[in-house]
Amino acid sequence: MATSEKVLVELKNLNLTFNKGRKNANKAINNVSFQIHEGETFGLVGESGSGKTTIGRAILKLYDRDIESGEILFDGKDVQKIKGQELKDFRSKAQMIFQDPQASLNGRMKIKDIIAEGLDVNHLVSSPEERDARVLELLRLVGLNDDHMTRYPHEFSGGQRQRIGIARALAMKPRFIVADEPISALDVSIQAQVVNLLKDIQDKENLTYLFIAHDLSMVKYISDRIGVMHWGKILEVGNSEAVYNHPIHPYTKSLLSSIPAPDPISERQRTPIVYNPEIEQDGQVREMREIVSDHFVFSTESEALEYKKTTTL
Repeated sequence: MATSEKVLVELKNLNLTFNKGRKNANKAINNVSFQIHEGETFGLVGESGSGKTTIGRAILKLYDRDIESGEILFDGKDVQKIKGQELKDFRSKAQMIFQDPQASLNGRMKIKDIIAEGLDVNHLVSSPEERDARVLELLRLVGLNDDHMTRYPHEFSGGQRQRIGIARALAMKPRFIVADEPISALDVSIQAQVVNLLKDIQDKENLTYLFIAHDLSMVKYISDRIGVMHWGKILEVGNSEAVYNHPIHPYTKSLLSSIPAPDPISERQRTPIVYNPEIEQDGQVREMREIVSDHFVFSTESEALEYKKTTTL
């Protein structure tokens, strides 16, 4: 699907703290801003604990009480202010694919009931026949067979269970999906299949994705643009080719240097770059600055000037 100029999701200076006012307060998101255009896949990458999943869940209105300041806009409307029927409509338009397909599926329910749960709750089908027809349509869309309807989650492999999770997310005909590390729990041989499935479904169903992962090479493969996170901050945003092949921020370079090379000789020669996080705690004021066209880096004014001198695309 071609990316639209229309902004579907936008975060504006979002700050979120867990356990605010307590000794164990945790600043999970620190002044984060970015946009996701309709039809694109925005990849969010960073190490564990960087705040990626928290952002995805905040967009889906799961952390309203923890948001200190900032806005989350969906189709131009502030997610934090919607209520009643408008909230119900939002829930159907924005869905989530979870990291662990086994834990996210109820082992006591048949597959057809798992997939149709959203249809039942929102009264979107008028008869058992219509319900089964919609479930069959979704099973076929994710590459599963008709006879899988009456089976239970434990009868499937990890990759098949994730396909069931994808089918469940699609049941409400959403416009936007948060894919929260949807391949990290899968065998490496299955990961590419699931990512290709997500890309095919995006084209067929006109979807917009926030794809969260720690594997920058896989994020680059599926994403149109990439945001790199560390300690609750966005450090770099740009199109996937630029971020992957011409990283600017030292942390992005560190992430890329940690990717193993498939060639044994290249792997032996690979030297990981160690990132010093104290750079972010030197007391200087930093903000996202455009270094080259549509490529932004969290930096001071002097750092941005230095990046511009040394960056060539």
